[in-house]
Amino acid sequence: MIKETIAKFLRLDGIMSNLTGYIEARIELMKVEIKEDVAKALSKAVVFAALAFVFALFILFVSTAVAYKIAEVTSPFIGFMIVAGFYLIAGLVLWLSREGLKNKMENQFNENFKLKKK
Repeated sequence: MIKETIAKFLRLDGIMSNLTGYIEARIELMKVEIKEDVAKALSKAVVFAALAFVFALFILFVSTAVAYKIAEVTSPFIGFMIVAGFYLIAGLVLWLSREGLKNKMENQFNENFKLKKK
């Protein structure tokens, strides 16, 4: 009882109420911001997945067409092996440069995250 009387006398109860309200409002704001960030990330992931799927189909059909075109000049086996060899070389180049690519991607993600925080 004395504690409440002193708090009322010093008007700390209003300050405590305002501070509590402020903290609750900040927590709610953070929740909303997190939900927005998750929604943006999911929408970007869905769009990326759709684009990657369409691009993969494009690569598949172009590769098949190129293999058949080469097969007209040589044989079907050689045509498809040449296309497969191209993908093998491209895969090896990516595999050999994986550390550099990983570092570039990490730096880009970190840069985007820092820009967002400002």
